[in-house]
Amino acid sequence: MSNLEERITTTPGVCGGRPCIRGMRVRVSDVLDMLASGMTSDEILRDYPYIEREDIEACLQYAARWFDHPVLRAS
Repeated sequence: MSNLEERITTTPGVCGGRPCIRGMRVRVSDVLDMLASGMTSDEILRDYPYIEREDIEACLQYAARWFDHPVLRAS
């Protein structure tokens, strides 16, 4: 798997500072939404030829890491 810091970037002024693919205006959430709606990686790559398969994999890895934290509940 590629280095996430190279694939997923946050830049002030680009998409409101949200995580994007390699500084482009394609947000991680856009890719996740496309996958969640049923698009395949091949369909995304066809519709966005400047995205690489490793970018899609990085989006999934980024999301997995983002949500992998303990949840504390008050009693």
